[in-house]
Parts: sequence; structure tokens; C-alpha cells
Amino acid sequence: MQRPVDLFDRAAEWAALSRFVSDDRPGATLGVVSGRRRQGKTFLLDAACRATGGFFFGATQATDAESLRRLGAQLTEQLGAPVPVRLDGWEEALDALLALGRERALPVVIDEFPYLAEAAPSLPSVIQNALRPGRPEATESRTRLVLCGSAMSFMGRLLGGNAPLRGRAGLELVVHPFDHRVAAQFWGITDPRLAVLVNAVVGGTPAYRREFVRDDVPHDLADFDDWVVRTVLDPTTPLFREARYLLAEEPGARNPALYHSVLAAVAGGNATRGGIANYVGRKATDISHPLTVLTDSGLLRQEADPFRSNRTSFRIAEPLVAFYHAIMRPVWDQLERPGAAARVWRAARSRFDSNILGPHFEHLCRTWALTGDDLPFDGLPASVASGVVNDPSARTTHEVDVAVVGAADPGAPAPLLAVGEAKWNTVMNPGHLDRLRRVRTLLATSAYDTSRTMLLCFSGAGFSDDLVAQATSTPGEIALISLEAIYR
Repeated sequence: MQRPVDLFDRAAEWAALSRFVSDDRPGATLGVVSGRRRQGKTFLLDAACRATGGFFFGATQATDAESLRRLGAQLTEQLGAPVPVRLDGWEEALDALLALGRERALPVVIDEFPYLAEAAPSLPSVIQNALRPGRPEATESRTRLVLCGSAMSFMGRLLGGNAPLRGRAGLELVVHPFDHRVAAQFWGITDPRLAVLVNAVVGGTPAYRREFVRDDVPHDLADFDDWVVRTVLDPTTPLFREARYLLAEEPGARNPALYHSVLAAVAGGNATRGGIANYVGRKATDISHPLTVLTDSGLLRQEADPFRSNRTSFRIAEPLVAFYHAIMRPVWDQLERPGAAARVWRAARSRFDSNILGPHFEHLCRTWALTGDDLPFDGLPASVASGVVNDPSARTTHEVDVAVVGAADPGAPAPLLAVGEAKWNTVMNPGHLDRLRRVRTLLATSAYDTSRTMLLCFSGAGFSDDLVAQATSTPGEIALISLEAIYR
């Protein structure tokens, strides 16, 4: 398929979609495309249909009868039929969709599939039956049926466990937000410090630049505060209420107050189950389901502590949600008043620096250590996480912002490739390096191989001269990672 000229990045997604819909072998096949809203899924699929003459149906929240009428009307238009196509049920509708691909491979897209399944819970089973092996309507068709949805918890279950469609899909594509480097290019920001600030507010969701702030990009660092006031904190912009809608669109979140409280707990620095439960005033068992739904929906991510077994931390995966709960939700009544945004932001700026920027910078450092090019340590990272190391002799603990673990050979301990510390607004000095050396010494008797463990210092503010001198003299042991390197 010819790539759309206005498609930014998404090369891997477009290539996977192209291979699937262009496969000319006989037999109808199923694909599933998912991702949170505003990531460009509909744009990708609509472009694929336009490029191939395929069929695109956008579902809405409606009854079965209305959806079937709409689908019949679109099929009438697609076929140029002299009489309207009437569909009396989903079995008949699926056969009509399979018939579209009798002559050639053809993409047939059902966008927002969860809306249809909500009104017709048996629809996945109907699709399974329509595509069953040996059925003439399926074997004689080259329809490439694509089900697309934004309700991540629902879409994740569509092909999992004992679901009817498990094992039926030839494509399972998740459209993720842009990572920090691609997001900076998309926003046209070349200053890495400004790129971190903007990414900490809006993340990598493409629509937040185009549709939500109408290409309003901060000119420079001095313009950032004004940009926040005139975009995300302005009640007249769509971005103002977007974080609330993200949760409301998840069908599994049936108690919004509890779910918002869980997110507020995590935004406030409560990363463990016990800390979250204590914040919301519930037992740990009472928040298991909300944590599962929020993780499945992509609003939370779960990280295992590499140094403490059975200890899991939760982080907010969508920066806009973290910004809303840390900055906006506590003073929502104030923000809804005309002209209050600038006053609120002045009062909240320090909270943004500590509660949002610091943790977000640490996340970017971990992302760099997992996916960056020309990494300084020796070996391929298998996992990168944060953790806590006990120091019994000093009766304290050490937080490790970046722990890079490699893949273990059979019968051998996993190599600990690197440990690192990240400081957003602090010039790092040899004292930070000494703490990392202490951590490495404590871990020497652990289950990891520390013989090649490098020490990484990440800073958004720079490094002292004596720390630079130490790193220069021992390049195989110490690496200083600047903002420019993280965005390179």
C-alpha cells in the first residue's frame, strides 16, 4: 500500500498493516488493532481502506437494530447496489462482509468494535463461527477483517484466555503513544529540556498537538508556563477535561470515584499496593480489581522490583493523567473559574517540579536504557526498572532509579549490566557516584552477576567538574548521561 504523505512516523505499524491486508492467499483472516484513544488508529485503518478500496465501518453506541441498519446502508453504498442491503442479524452481516473479498484481498474494518459487542455480547462467537475452518463463505473469501477498539481492557480480553477468538487472529497490532524522542520531533521541539517539560504534561499522544491545542507549541523554555496556562489549564480547550474522559471511556471502571482515588494515590507517590490502599481508605484486597483494570487499560503500568521479590510498584502510564491528578484535580473548582489558570499554575509549579518532573525524568532514563542506541554498558537489556536495596550495616535503604538487567545464560545468574541515579534539577557530583558504588557492593552477594555492572549518572542540570574527571578516567565503569544523550 502507498504510505499516506501526512502520516507521521508509524512506519512499523503501517508495514504490519500493509502485510496483513495485502496477503492475497485464499481464506478470510482476522486482525485486531487496539490502543488508547487519540493515537491515530482510525487514521491508519481509514488510510489503508482508501489505498485499497476497502470497507470501513465506524461503530457507535447504538442498539443492534440501528447498527445493522447503518452497516447495511454503507454496504449498499460500497457495492453500488440498486436496492438497499437489509441485514437481519450479525450472522448475515458477517457473511456480507466476507463476500466483499471474494475477488481479491480486501480490508474490512470495524472501528470501535467494543460498542457493537456491548450491545451484542455474542458477536465474538458469531465472528468465530463465520471464520471457522472449512466454511465455504470463509475459505472462498480474501476478506481481511480488522476489529479495532480503544477500550484496552476489553480488547486485551478479545484474544486471551478462553475467549472465542483466541488463536484466530493473524494480526494483533497495538498502537502505542510516541516515545519521548519521536514525540519531540512531532512537536517540533529541538531543546531537550523543553521537550521533557512538554512530554511530562501531554506525553506522546499525537492528537494532543493537532486537534486539542491546534498546533500551539511553546516557543522556548520561557514560554512553557504560559503554554500550560493557555492549553491544558484553560477550561475552553478540549485538553482541559481529557484526563477525566480517558477513565470514563473504560467499560471496566464501574466505580469512577474509587478509580480516580487510586490514580490520585499513585500520582501522590504511593506506588505500592499497601500505600495505595491506605490512601484510598480500603483494604489491599479491595483495590486489586481497580489496579487490574487500570493496568489493562494502559493508564497504569506495573513494575517488579528487581531487588525485592514479590514487591511491585505502580506508575501512571499516561502523563496527562498524572498531571491532572497531581495538579488539576485538587483545585478543580478553582480552575473552572474564568481567569484562574495563571494563579493556580503559580501555586502548583513547585508541585509539578517535584511530583511530576522528577518521576517522569526517571522514567525517560529507564526508557533510554532499554531502547537507546549506543548504550554504554556491555550486553542487551532484558529489563529495566527501579528498585530498593537494603543496607543492613547502615540501617538504611538505597533507591535505585535505573537497574538494567541482562538475560541470564542457563544455570548462571543474570548479569546486572548497570545501576543508575537520575536527578532532574541537580548538578550531580562524586557523592552520587559513591552511593552507586555502595549499591553495587551490596548487590555483589545477591542473585545477580555484578562483575560488569556500570554506574550511570543521569542529570537534567549537568555534572560537576570532578565527577566529569572521574568518568573520563574510568570510561568502562562510569557513564554520564545528559539530556542531549537521552534525546539523541
